Amino acid sequence: MITRRYYGQFGGAYLPEILVATFDELVRAFEETKADPSFWQEYERIMSTYSCRPTPITFAGNLTRHFGGARIYIKREDLNHTGAHKANNVMGQGLLVKRMGKTRVIAETGAGQHGVATATMAARFGFRCTIYMGEVDVWRQRPNVFWMKRLGA
Repeated sequence: MITRRYYGQFGGAYLPEILVATFDELVRAFEETKADPSFWQEYERIMSTYSCRPTPITFAGNLTRHFGGARIYIKREDLNHTGAHKANNVMGQGLLVKRMGKTRVIAETGAGQHGVATATMAARFGFRCTIYMGEVDVWRQRPNVFWMKRLGA
């Protein structure tokens, strides 16, 4: 997962020493899990029953007429549970957290969509959840903060 060398003149990675063992544990769990067909079966089940996947592709007749020419379709990720594509990632993360035997998740968010998705995942799996968000963003994104709190973050 992490190559311990530099890339180009300015590349590389920094990981505080205190996080190295935790990161290595995560990498090992990820490598084992991604090769396990039962993980993918459970992921597909959760995505179809909990996150409403696959989302439909909708013909955009007005846009097609407006631009003339190509038929335009829209992939309706806004119909996912939580209203965005973020659920696609965090549900897989939740399954990994569960397999690792962990009980708490943390995340950061700017506009709040990732925070809502993470809090939703944590509620679904029964994890404690902490979301970090900038003070100005908390004020500007009050509806998302409301939902994060309602979901237990």
